Amino acid sequence: MLNAAAMHQPAAAPETILEISRLRAFYGRAQILFDISLDVRRGEVVALMGRNGAGKSTTLKAIMGLVEASAEAIAFKGQSIAGLPAFRIARAGLGYVPEERRIFTDLTVYENLEIGRRGPEGGRVPWSPERLFAIFPNLAEMKGRQASAMSGGEQQMLTIARTLMGNPDMVLLDEPSEGLAPVIVEEMAEAVIRMKEEGIAVLLSEQNLHFASAVSDRAVVIEKGAIHFAGTMDELAANDAVRAAYLSV
Repeated sequence: MLNAAAMHQPAAAPETILEISRLRAFYGRAQILFDISLDVRRGEVVALMGRNGAGKSTTLKAIMGLVEASAEAIAFKGQSIAGLPAFRIARAGLGYVPEERRIFTDLTVYENLEIGRRGPEGGRVPWSPERLFAIFPNLAEMKGRQASAMSGGEQQMLTIARTLMGNPDMVLLDEPSEGLAPVIVEEMAEAVIRMKEEGIAVLLSEQNLHFASAVSDRAVVIEKGAIHFAGTMDELAANDAVRAAYLSV
Protein backbone atom coordinates (compact mmCIF):
# COMPACT_ATOMS: atom_id res chain seq x y z
CA MET A 1 0.00 0.00 0.00
CA LEU A 2 1.22 3.50 -0.85
CA ASN A 3 1.86 5.72 2.12
CA ALA A 4 0.31 9.20 2.26
CA ALA A 5 3.63 10.98 1.71
CA ALA A 6 4.33 9.01 -1.46
CA MET A 7 0.85 9.74 -2.80
CA HIS A 8 1.46 13.47 -2.52
CA GLN A 9 4.89 13.50 -4.13
CA PRO A 10 4.91 15.70 -7.26
CA ALA A 11 5.24 13.81 -10.53
CA ALA A 12 8.75 13.75 -11.91
CA ALA A 13 9.34 16.15 -14.78
CA PRO A 14 9.89 14.49 -18.16
CA GLU A 15 13.55 13.91 -18.92
CA THR A 16 15.44 16.32 -21.12
CA ILE A 17 15.87 14.77 -24.56
CA LEU A 18 17.77 17.60 -26.27
CA GLU A 19 20.15 20.02 -24.59
CA ILE A 20 22.02 22.73 -26.47
CA SER A 21 24.66 24.91 -24.84
CA ARG A 22 26.32 27.91 -26.52
CA LEU A 23 25.63 26.87 -30.09
CA ARG A 24 27.34 28.95 -32.77
CA ALA A 25 26.92 28.56 -36.51
CA PHE A 26 28.64 29.98 -39.54
CA TYR A 27 28.15 30.41 -43.27
CA GLY A 28 31.70 30.79 -44.47
CA ARG A 29 33.28 33.56 -42.42
CA ALA A 30 29.92 35.01 -41.37
CA GLN A 31 28.71 34.02 -37.90
CA ILE A 32 24.95 33.46 -37.87
CA LEU A 33 24.23 32.05 -34.39
CA PHE A 34 25.61 33.47 -31.15
CA ASP A 35 25.63 31.21 -28.07
CA ILE A 36 22.19 29.64 -28.49
CA SER A 37 21.28 27.58 -25.41
CA LEU A 38 17.99 25.70 -25.04
CA ASP A 39 16.53 22.38 -23.97
CA VAL A 40 13.52 20.26 -24.91
CA ARG A 41 11.91 17.55 -22.77
CA ARG A 42 10.27 14.35 -23.94
CA GLY A 43 6.73 14.94 -25.17
CA GLU A 44 7.23 18.71 -25.15
CA VAL A 45 6.76 21.16 -28.02
CA VAL A 46 9.08 24.16 -28.02
CA ALA A 47 8.58 26.94 -30.58
CA LEU A 48 11.68 28.71 -31.87
CA MET A 49 10.24 32.05 -32.91
CA GLY A 50 11.46 35.12 -34.76
CA ARG A 51 11.22 37.04 -38.01
CA ASN A 52 12.64 35.91 -41.35
CA GLY A 53 16.41 35.82 -41.14
CA ALA A 54 16.48 35.64 -37.34
CA GLY A 55 18.36 32.32 -37.38
CA LYS A 56 15.56 29.84 -36.73
CA SER A 57 16.22 27.52 -39.66
CA THR A 58 19.97 27.77 -39.15
CA THR A 59 19.51 26.61 -35.56
CA LEU A 60 17.69 23.48 -36.69
CA LYS A 61 20.26 22.78 -39.41
CA ALA A 62 23.12 23.25 -36.94
CA ILE A 63 21.56 20.76 -34.52
CA MET A 64 21.11 18.33 -37.40
CA GLY A 65 24.72 18.67 -38.55
CA LEU A 66 23.86 20.36 -41.84
CA VAL A 67 25.82 23.60 -41.39
CA GLU A 68 29.21 24.46 -39.91
CA ALA A 69 28.73 24.87 -36.17
CA SER A 70 30.43 24.66 -32.80
CA ALA A 71 28.94 24.30 -29.33
CA GLU A 72 29.84 23.76 -25.73
CA ALA A 73 27.39 20.83 -25.87
CA ILE A 74 24.78 19.30 -28.15
CA ALA A 75 23.32 16.30 -26.32
CA PHE A 76 20.49 14.10 -27.59
CA LYS A 77 19.12 11.40 -25.28
CA GLY A 78 22.12 11.99 -23.03
CA GLN A 79 24.69 11.40 -25.78
CA SER A 80 26.77 14.01 -27.58
CA ILE A 81 25.85 14.47 -31.25
CA ALA A 82 28.15 17.45 -31.79
CA GLY A 83 30.16 17.01 -34.96
CA LEU A 84 28.32 13.87 -36.12
CA PRO A 85 27.16 13.63 -39.75
CA ALA A 86 23.46 14.15 -40.32
CA PHE A 87 22.74 10.50 -41.16
CA ARG A 88 24.11 9.34 -37.81
CA ILE A 89 22.06 11.96 -35.97
CA ALA A 90 18.95 10.76 -37.82
CA ARG A 91 19.72 7.14 -36.92
CA ALA A 92 19.95 8.18 -33.27
CA GLY A 93 16.24 9.09 -33.45
CA LEU A 94 16.19 12.78 -34.36
CA GLY A 95 13.88 13.51 -37.30
CA TYR A 96 14.12 16.64 -39.45
CA VAL A 97 11.41 18.18 -41.62
CA PRO A 98 12.97 20.91 -43.79
CA GLU A 99 11.04 23.89 -45.05
CA GLU A 100 11.99 22.90 -48.61
CA ARG A 101 10.08 19.56 -48.29
CA ARG A 102 12.45 17.48 -50.47
CA ILE A 103 10.08 14.66 -51.26
CA PHE A 104 10.60 12.13 -54.05
CA THR A 105 8.39 13.69 -56.72
CA ASP A 106 8.58 10.71 -59.10
CA LEU A 107 7.18 8.34 -56.45
CA THR A 108 3.64 8.01 -55.12
CA VAL A 109 2.53 9.15 -51.69
CA TYR A 110 2.58 5.56 -50.41
CA GLU A 111 6.03 4.90 -51.87
CA ASN A 112 7.39 8.06 -50.22
CA LEU A 113 6.11 6.83 -46.88
CA GLU A 114 7.62 3.37 -47.31
CA ILE A 115 11.04 4.88 -48.04
CA GLY A 116 10.96 6.52 -44.61
CA ARG A 117 10.05 3.31 -42.71
CA ARG A 118 12.28 2.46 -39.75
CA GLY A 119 11.43 0.38 -36.70
CA PRO A 120 10.83 2.05 -33.32
CA GLU A 121 12.85 1.60 -30.16
CA GLY A 122 11.52 0.88 -26.68
CA GLY A 123 8.46 -1.11 -27.71
CA ARG A 124 6.46 1.87 -28.98
CA VAL A 125 3.65 1.25 -31.47
CA PRO A 126 5.27 1.96 -34.85
CA TRP A 127 3.91 4.56 -37.19
CA SER A 128 2.32 3.09 -40.30
CA PRO A 129 0.72 4.62 -43.40
CA GLU A 130 -2.68 3.72 -41.96
CA ARG A 131 -2.04 5.56 -38.67
CA LEU A 132 -0.72 8.56 -40.55
CA PHE A 133 -3.68 8.62 -42.91
CA ALA A 134 -5.91 9.05 -39.85
CA ILE A 135 -4.04 12.29 -39.07
CA PHE A 136 -3.69 13.40 -42.70
CA PRO A 137 -6.93 12.38 -44.45
CA ASN A 138 -5.85 14.30 -47.56
CA LEU A 139 -2.93 11.90 -47.97
CA ALA A 140 -5.25 8.91 -47.62
CA GLU A 141 -7.29 10.16 -50.56
CA MET A 142 -4.21 10.42 -52.79
CA LYS A 143 -1.97 7.58 -51.59
CA GLY A 144 -1.54 6.35 -55.18
CA ARG A 145 -0.87 9.79 -56.60
CA GLN A 146 2.56 10.84 -57.80
CA ALA A 147 4.00 13.37 -55.37
CA SER A 148 4.76 15.85 -58.17
CA ALA A 149 1.00 16.26 -58.66
CA MET A 150 0.43 17.44 -55.07
CA SER A 151 0.02 21.01 -53.82
CA GLY A 152 2.70 22.60 -51.67
CA GLY A 153 0.69 22.05 -48.51
CA GLU A 154 0.04 18.42 -49.37
CA GLN A 155 3.75 17.91 -50.00
CA GLN A 156 4.51 19.44 -46.59
CA MET A 157 2.11 16.98 -44.96
CA LEU A 158 3.80 14.14 -46.81
CA THR A 159 7.22 15.27 -45.59
CA ILE A 160 6.04 15.22 -41.97
CA ALA A 161 4.36 11.83 -42.43
CA ARG A 162 7.48 10.36 -44.04
CA THR A 163 9.60 11.61 -41.13
CA LEU A 164 7.24 9.97 -38.64
CA MET A 165 7.56 6.67 -40.54
CA GLY A 166 11.12 6.64 -39.19
CA ASN A 167 9.68 6.50 -35.64
CA PRO A 168 11.83 9.33 -34.25
CA ASP A 169 12.02 10.27 -30.57
CA MET A 170 12.11 13.94 -31.53
CA VAL A 171 11.35 16.02 -34.62
CA LEU A 172 12.87 19.30 -35.79
CA LEU A 173 10.09 20.99 -37.77
CA ASP A 174 10.96 23.99 -39.93
CA GLU A 175 8.21 26.57 -40.64
CA PRO A 176 5.31 24.08 -40.86
CA SER A 177 2.57 26.68 -41.39
CA GLU A 178 4.27 29.11 -43.76
CA GLY A 179 2.28 29.93 -46.89
CA LEU A 180 -0.33 27.21 -46.38
CA ALA A 181 -4.11 27.35 -46.62
CA PRO A 182 -5.92 27.49 -43.25
CA VAL A 183 -7.38 23.97 -43.63
CA ILE A 184 -3.87 22.57 -44.18
CA VAL A 185 -2.53 24.53 -41.21
CA GLU A 186 -5.21 22.91 -39.04
CA GLU A 187 -4.00 19.47 -40.11
CA MET A 188 -0.41 20.51 -39.36
CA ALA A 189 -1.46 21.56 -35.86
CA GLU A 190 -3.26 18.24 -35.35
CA ALA A 191 -0.13 16.38 -36.43
CA VAL A 192 2.05 18.26 -33.92
CA ILE A 193 -0.46 17.62 -31.13
CA ARG A 194 -0.53 13.91 -32.00
CA MET A 195 3.27 13.78 -31.87
CA LYS A 196 3.13 15.29 -28.40
CA GLU A 197 0.51 12.75 -27.31
CA GLU A 198 2.80 9.97 -28.55
CA GLY A 199 5.63 11.30 -26.37
CA ILE A 200 7.59 12.71 -29.31
CA ALA A 201 9.42 15.94 -28.56
CA VAL A 202 9.17 18.73 -31.16
CA LEU A 203 11.33 21.78 -31.74
CA LEU A 204 9.63 23.87 -34.40
CA SER A 205 10.70 27.11 -36.03
CA GLU A 206 7.70 29.35 -36.55
CA GLN A 207 6.63 32.94 -37.21
CA ASN A 208 2.90 32.39 -36.79
CA LEU A 209 2.17 33.18 -33.13
CA HIS A 210 -1.37 31.78 -33.35
CA PHE A 211 -0.10 28.42 -34.65
CA ALA A 212 2.72 28.28 -32.11
CA SER A 213 0.34 29.10 -29.25
CA ALA A 214 -2.02 26.32 -30.31
CA VAL A 215 0.60 23.56 -30.21
CA SER A 216 3.56 24.67 -28.06
CA ASP A 217 4.42 24.51 -24.37
CA ARG A 218 7.29 26.98 -24.42
CA ALA A 219 8.80 29.56 -26.75
CA VAL A 220 12.35 30.72 -27.45
CA VAL A 221 12.52 34.01 -29.35
CA ILE A 222 15.62 34.82 -31.37
CA GLU A 223 16.74 37.84 -33.36
CA LYS A 224 20.01 38.21 -35.27
CA GLY A 225 21.09 34.78 -34.08
CA ALA A 226 20.74 35.43 -30.34
CA ILE A 227 18.06 34.54 -27.78
CA HIS A 228 16.02 37.46 -26.43
CA PHE A 229 13.26 35.57 -24.61
CA ALA A 230 12.61 32.09 -23.23
CA GLY A 231 9.50 31.11 -21.32
CA THR A 232 6.05 29.54 -21.50
CA MET A 233 3.59 30.45 -24.22
CA ASP A 234 1.46 32.21 -21.58
CA GLU A 235 4.45 34.31 -20.53
CA LEU A 236 5.08 35.25 -24.15
CA ALA A 237 1.41 36.16 -24.65
CA ALA A 238 1.65 38.49 -21.64
CA ASN A 239 4.88 40.15 -22.78
CA ASP A 240 3.82 42.91 -25.18
CA ALA A 241 7.34 44.35 -25.36
CA VAL A 242 8.95 41.11 -26.61
CA ARG A 243 6.21 40.50 -29.17
CA ALA A 244 6.44 44.06 -30.49
CA ALA A 245 10.24 44.06 -30.64
CA TYR A 246 10.88 40.63 -32.14
CA LEU A 247 7.70 39.14 -33.61
CA SER A 248 5.71 41.96 -35.19
CA VAL A 249 6.06 42.55 -38.92
